[in-house]
Amino acid sequence: MNKITIYTNETCPYCKSIKEELTNANIEFENKLTTENEAEWNSIVNLTGIPTVPTIKYGDDFLVPQRDFGNPQHLINILSNENVSKSEYSYSRQALERVKTLNNNINMAFNRLDQMLRQIETKLNTEEDEHKSTS
Repeated sequence: MNKITIYTNETCPYCKSIKEELTNANIEFENKLTTENEAEWNSIVNLTGIPTVPTIKYGDDFLVPQRDFGNPQHLINILSNENVSKSEYSYSRQALERVKTLNNNINMAFNRLDQMLRQIETKLNTEEDEHKSTS
């Protein structure tokens, strides 16, 4: 298994929960407090663009809550599966495919939002027309 480093804050309850789950799953990790490793943490934040703890370094990858894992069990599944971080494709190809997927997901979200707004607009117009006809 790749080396795992977890960047945390002392007062973060989610960090504590993640560390407990890792320990319960017998996954060894090194804990680094962001306050004691400021230069390293700032470098990670500059790389990921997300100043969120707990951030997990797994081999050469960074796993950030809500971006890469939704809950402690999801993280455990990722870390327990050695093949997750290995790929036959270059990093640039993987990055391109992820950007394309992200673009698609954003487009789908905006389309859903547009549909909902149109439904609301239609309902408001219908109610307005009904109100005018009863006046």
